[in-house]
Amino acid sequence: MTEAPLPPIPDPKEARLDAIFAALSDPTRRAILTMLLEDDMAVTDVAHPFAISLAAVSKHLRTLADAGLIQQERRGRVIWCKLDPDALRAATVWIAGFGMFEALDLDAFERFLEAEPAPSAPDELSP
Repeated sequence: MTEAPLPPIPDPKEARLDAIFAALSDPTRRAILTMLLEDDMAVTDVAHPFAISLAAVSKHLRTLADAGLIQQERRGRVIWCKLDPDALRAATVWIAGFGMFEALDLDAFERFLEAEPAPSAPDELSP
C-alpha cells in the first residue's frame, strides 16, 4: 500500500505575497490605500466616500491589516488607519524579478531567423 504524499510545507513568504495580492485585488481596498497615502485617517473618514456600510469598510480594512498593508491603532474611542510604508516591499521585490527579462521583440526575432542560413537536410545516402 502506498502512502499519500505529504502536503507541501507552506512558505511564509508565499503566504504573505498571497495576502498582499489578494488585498490589492479589490478596487475598494486599492482606493483606501490611495487615500492613506495622503495621511492617517479615522475609520469613519475612510468610510465616508464609499457607498457601502461602515461594517463593509471595516472588513476591507481588516483584510488590508491582515496583509500587513496598513496598521490600525485605537486612540481613545477612534480607530486610526495608517499606511505601512514598507508594506509593498515583498510584492515589489517579487514583481521586480520579472523586470530582468526584456520584452521579446518578435519582429526582430523574425528578421534574425530570416537572415540565418537554412540548416541543410542530413544526407540520407552518406555513411
